[in-house]
Amino acid sequence: MNPDLSHFQSSAMAKLRSRSFWSHLSDAFLFFAAAFLALVLVWSFWSYFTPTPNFLPTFTHPSSNSKNNPVESGFGVNLKSDPKDPTFYDDPEMSYSIEKPVKDWDGKRKEWLKHHPSFTAGARERIVLVTGSQPKPCKNPVGDHLLLRLFKNKVDYCRIHGCDVFYNNLLLHPKMKSFWAKFPIVKAAMLAHPEAEWIWWVDSDALFTDMEFKLPLERYKNHNMVVNGWPELIYNKRSWTSLNAGVFLVRNCQWSMDLISTWSNMGPISEDYEKWGQIQRSMFKDKLYPESDDQSALIYLLYKEKEKYYDHIYLEKEFYFQGYWVDLIGVYDNTTERYLQMERKVARLRRRHAEKVSEQYAAFREEFLKETGKWKRPFITHFTGCEPCSGNHNQKYDGETCWEGMVKALNFADNQILRNYGFLHSDLLDSSTVTEVPFDYPNPTDGERFS
Repeated sequence: MNPDLSHFQSSAMAKLRSRSFWSHLSDAFLFFAAAFLALVLVWSFWSYFTPTPNFLPTFTHPSSNSKNNPVESGFGVNLKSDPKDPTFYDDPEMSYSIEKPVKDWDGKRKEWLKHHPSFTAGARERIVLVTGSQPKPCKNPVGDHLLLRLFKNKVDYCRIHGCDVFYNNLLLHPKMKSFWAKFPIVKAAMLAHPEAEWIWWVDSDALFTDMEFKLPLERYKNHNMVVNGWPELIYNKRSWTSLNAGVFLVRNCQWSMDLISTWSNMGPISEDYEKWGQIQRSMFKDKLYPESDDQSALIYLLYKEKEKYYDHIYLEKEFYFQGYWVDLIGVYDNTTERYLQMERKVARLRRRHAEKVSEQYAAFREEFLKETGKWKRPFITHFTGCEPCSGNHNQKYDGETCWEGMVKALNFADNQILRNYGFLHSDLLDSSTVTEVPFDYPNPTDGERFS
């Protein structure tokens, strides 16, 4: 073969192959480019209509929450925020002392709530229960144990109904002792709890014996104070026992601040303390003690200044806002049996439930309580005259009657709590033993009627 021709053919063949290679490469490029473009377009449209999932965890720093975010505390209010805005707490003229009156409390409290808006919701029904006892150990050997159980009873009630509780065992004013010791505590509680609408004083020797019952606050919406009492005994009989000041509910407002100040000034801090005792003794012929006392002082104000106080004080007598123990301890056994009879008839009343929803079952029970009449549980039983700590009980009572009555009342109330935990005191006079409660308790009896 001619070498020149051979070279020509080789070169031509190489060029042909070269052109074919680039041509195919170009075609392939165009194909893949077109495919890629199509894929991008499909992906773009798919992404537009289908949100891209976020596989990364999202973290929110606590500081990014609103300062008034109620979820932060878990209690429905923000307990972690106290804005720097000045309130009455920044006023050096303010004082917790019972001897220094507070002015414009309504305005001060309103301003505080404005700076703490998470507390505004539900404020009208917010209650702080206040109670207390003496600073020293009890003289009565069982006194401290009884006071512990009496306080436990109040804590149980407050836990179920969402009340705050403050227990004080110090004299906040050295002169204000005995029944007068409550007034410095109540005033201090009002200032310490501007978020609460009501301060509820309950004597140490009073206990809740209907753990389901809730105060009918709507009934008191036009009043600033609630106390157990009878108008006819105040204005017709002028009786020292026409009301009981050992349990009272007072609105956290200026009117109450003024009442506490006026009321306290009939006590030992007054220069006219002895004179007030003489005035009360002359007005209330059945008064037992020569010195001025808190109960006589309140009755005196209602009697002498009716226009100023009567319309603001609700004298509760429709239920046992506080009931005299002598009249009540004999009914606990029968009351228990009547409630069991109710529950045998109504499955939803005997149903086991969590303690947190006990109020709902109290509401269920109300429609059936009309049948029980006088057998309805007394709301509060007050052991007036028993003096569990000092042991210096009223001489018309036998000491054992007082202590046994308290144990019975405490176990009667405790059974209403223990039942939610699956146990009961089978004997109201024996605090040391319990029995387990079956889930269908009491067992229903076919055909049984409540009578």
